[in-house]
Amino acid sequence: MSRAASSSRSAPRRASPLPWLEPGVVVGGLLPAAILALDAVTGALGANPVQRATLQTGLLALALLLLSLACTPLRLLTGWTWPARIRKALGLLAFGYAALHFLIYLLDHGFSPGLLVEDVLERPFVTAGFAALVLLLPLALTSTRDSVRRMGFPAWQRLHRLVYLAAGLGALHYWWGVKKDHTAPLLAALILAGLLGLRLLRRGRRRP
Repeated sequence: MSRAASSSRSAPRRASPLPWLEPGVVVGGLLPAAILALDAVTGALGANPVQRATLQTGLLALALLLLSLACTPLRLLTGWTWPARIRKALGLLAFGYAALHFLIYLLDHGFSPGLLVEDVLERPFVTAGFAALVLLLPLALTSTRDSVRRMGFPAWQRLHRLVYLAAGLGALHYWWGVKKDHTAPLLAALILAGLLGLRLLRRGRRRP
């Protein structure tokens, strides 16, 4: 064995900067769910606990999804590397809260498949939210490195571009779910439009 090979194998791996960042994002992302569960156990969810839990999990899902989409533009604009390291965690947390949001909806409707199908077909508000969750499911299932190797990066990348459509449907679901003040859903839609615009601008600059 050559000295170069021996030294390369024996050399310790350089520790990644901010080793606490990814675990911190996961813990911080799960903290609202823990508080929500504690409030549910202690009866602190207010007069309409289902409505509060549904709204809170939906808002968290959309906010985390937008944060995950902001990671790449932030990395490109600043040159920082840490946003890329937390993008996956933010995306999986967003899917987790979207799934919990849907589970609370099912619980409120008695886990009735018939009511679910009826709502999806007849209420655009539910249709948009359900479609967003369906789009997020394959993205969450293929978020591992093995999936990238198995699918090939170009195919994997094309699939994961559906996250923009899922986020758009989530913002539309939020808009239709608000009866009076549409400031918050409008802000979410504007943030998403800005992130998508940055992505399209970057693609345009990369073309010869």
